[in-house]
Amino acid sequence: MNDLIVWMEATFGAHIEWKQVVLIGMTPLFLVGFAIEWQIMRKRGARQQFYWKDILTNLTLGSSYQLFELAAHVIFVGAAVFWFWDQRFFTIPVNGWTLLPIFLGVEFCYYWFHRCSHRVRWFWTAHVVHHSGEHMNMTTAMRQSMLYSITGWWLFFMPLVLLGVHPAVVFILYACNLVYQFFIHTESVGKLHPVLEYLFDTPSNHRAHHGRNDCYIDRNYGGVLIIFDRLFGTYVEERETVDYGIKRQVYSHNPLTLNFHEFLAMWRDVAQPGSVMQRLKHLWAPPEHEREVRSERDPA
Repeated sequence: MNDLIVWMEATFGAHIEWKQVVLIGMTPLFLVGFAIEWQIMRKRGARQQFYWKDILTNLTLGSSYQLFELAAHVIFVGAAVFWFWDQRFFTIPVNGWTLLPIFLGVEFCYYWFHRCSHRVRWFWTAHVVHHSGEHMNMTTAMRQSMLYSITGWWLFFMPLVLLGVHPAVVFILYACNLVYQFFIHTESVGKLHPVLEYLFDTPSNHRAHHGRNDCYIDRNYGGVLIIFDRLFGTYVEERETVDYGIKRQVYSHNPLTLNFHEFLAMWRDVAQPGSVMQRLKHLWAPPEHEREVRSERDPA
């Protein structure tokens, strides 16, 4: 595996965005999976989640996300990531003994990235795009934001790089994580065996994650596994019918509106009169945070 990394760097260069390379390469399989899903639901007479204008929006958002991620990697992310690599404490070999622990490390980092993307507004400004769809099918997985690199998704994986896992390995395994997640954005698969539901982020578990029902909000952050949700108290089982979307729903199919509406709203809140700390709190507080407004008649 280490020889493969050396060959990849020598052939393609050190700063290749391997996550997007894998995702773009998997796109034909994604489309085949979606076609199979559509056929299954059509035969069941359950095509209510296939709203074609929404599907085209998802594909547009996915394409713009991939292009912007590639550009951001070339401009600054790649250099930043390899700065962390140069500061690493160790160099961890990639072999049959280390691959599973590294995968678990990537899953752990993803859990906290995903959790912060819901509970810290700065990160939510990017992730909200993914949750703004009101229909669930596999193309919903492509509903991604151009802002992810700017808000700093990659920072959550730098602890692994500092420990000595090569960035190519981290991002390829993260891409595999995302590939798995594509296929759990569906209503074509019901609940699986209880053991699988207990260990993995299944279609059922992920449908609950996308619900704006009060019981489902900010739950089930896992990527491939659901064990960290169980460990940290963020797991919920899918019980009632899932209502997809966000609380403050954006009724638009304009990619620019979907990409930037929450980002601009956050900065409008920051710009409102108040102390510096009151203003800046909008960056790290949860998305639902509202500044306490004091009337001029209220005592100081």
